[in-house]
Amino acid sequence: MRDTTTAWQRSSYCATSGCVEVAQVDGTVRLRDSKNPELPALIFTPAEWNGFQDRVLASGETS
Repeated sequence: MRDTTTAWQRSSYCATSGCVEVAQVDGTVRLRDSKNPELPALIFTPAEWNGFQDRVLASGETS
């Protein structure tokens, strides 16, 4: 069943349907594949998500 109540967000860099989507739900950060939104989302704590973002930014990779 497709989730129609969660506020999923895509990057403004997403030009195709093949993107990841992120949502905050009940104190967690959830990540899903926009091509397969019916599959279970990956669930992260805010600390895990912040650590991931910090590592991406530190790598210098932005695209």
